[in-house]
Amino acid sequence: MIAVAAAGVCRRYGRRWALADVSFEVPAGALVMVTGRNGSGKSTLLRVLATAIRPDLGTARILGHDVRAERDVVRRKIGLLGHRTHLYEPLTALENLAVVARFLGADAGRNALLRQLEEVGLGDRGDDPVQTFSAGMRQRLALASVLLQRPQVVLLDEPYGHLDAAGFLLVDSLLQRLRAQGATVLMATHLMARGRKLCDLGLVLDAGRLVFAGAAAQLPVPQGADAMGFAEGA
Repeated sequence: MIAVAAAGVCRRYGRRWALADVSFEVPAGALVMVTGRNGSGKSTLLRVLATAIRPDLGTARILGHDVRAERDVVRRKIGLLGHRTHLYEPLTALENLAVVARFLGADAGRNALLRQLEEVGLGDRGDDPVQTFSAGMRQRLALASVLLQRPQVVLLDEPYGHLDAAGFLLVDSLLQRLRAQGATVLMATHLMARGRKLCDLGLVLDAGRLVFAGAAAQLPVPQGADAMGFAEGA
């Protein structure tokens, strides 16, 4: 089964094409690394798939549902971690998760939500206001919010951002858990070595065009990758 598909997707900002004729298919249950230089279109692609923005041309589907014609259906099947965490800063970590749980009709009990926080290493910070959290802690809480949705397709935009070494290992573990649960994951990241190790497939964008789609182990390493952080060690 194809979980994510794009056919001729184009998205323009003014005169610049952020995505130009992007086409690919991702089988259900795959863990996919989306990489490329800054401004290559990674975030734009994830936002199109998440129905946050509409493609100007082409089509994209999540589990067979068109992202333009069936936005509400698609949104019930995905979880998105974007650059903005969309947390309520005056509320505590538990209160933030409770808002999401009630919206989803999920268990909003304290014990259930504490288990979610424990999964991201915040089990002892549930009663603290988010405004007291570091950037890395907010990233962890945002990840917990995504996982709470139990999505079939997970879209992660730089999930390792703001995290320390322990946070990197946490994301690695969460990715492996999502794969074991049968979720399909698309992860935008510059961490080439990590992507090669963890992911099944890789997509490389360059100036909005898809220049590579294949096995993650075969991802091409750009010239000067060491200096740019593409070859970060696992």
